[in-house]
Amino acid sequence: MLENKVGIVFGVANKRSIAWACAEACMAQGAKIAFTYQGERLKEYLDKLTAPLEDPLVLPCDVTNQAEVDAAFQAVGKKFGKIDFVIHSIAFAPREALEGEFLTTSREAFLTAMEISAFSLPQLALAALPYMTDGGSIVTMSYYGAEKGVMNYNVMGVAKAALEASVRYLAADLGKHNIRVNAISAGPISTLSARGVKGMGSLLGYVGERSPLKRNVQASEVGNTALFLVSELSSAITGETIYVDCGYNIMGI
Repeated sequence: MLENKVGIVFGVANKRSIAWACAEACMAQGAKIAFTYQGERLKEYLDKLTAPLEDPLVLPCDVTNQAEVDAAFQAVGKKFGKIDFVIHSIAFAPREALEGEFLTTSREAFLTAMEISAFSLPQLALAALPYMTDGGSIVTMSYYGAEKGVMNYNVMGVAKAALEASVRYLAADLGKHNIRVNAISAGPISTLSARGVKGMGSLLGYVGERSPLKRNVQASEVGNTALFLVSELSSAITGETIYVDCGYNIMGI
């Protein structure tokens, strides 16, 4: 399905990361993947995960450092000559902003969450554009807290709302280049970043009980949806937020 396709994946922290599940699904279908990391601690995890791969490309990329962003895309372009898809699975807010009331969010926490969790998507799209010469697909990760109030999600919900709006505007801008842009709104998954949200264990239990499928989504299921969105099977889909949450988002009281 993805033979001779090249992707770059942002946001792998460990083997439980949604980003890693997306990469695995794409590699299983023949894609060549470049990976990025932020900080030496995450590089250690990523080096271990990618060690079994043939000639893996693992690059530093702190999205708050434009020079690193540019260098990462240049390295992928130099090695592979093109980029067919980008998977953006980056989000961050200070831990203290993910508990209590949104009302008390500091200016610093708000700006940090917006820069890393939302602005990074158009930032990476712009950097990728010169290398997406045959068109392609950009996929990002959102969550239900972008449209409904979720306890303790707070500033991250606001950032995800901005992210989903960015998907629509980027889709409008990039369509003329045959580049599609979509978001996956995944149900709660116990990833490293999710555990930073106070009460995540209770949320997992609540959603698992009340979703139509009576369970929580698995990272591999999100990965399979990302595979669909970067493949030609989704060639007419752009600007959308697709829910992969065992149906929880459809439920009322």
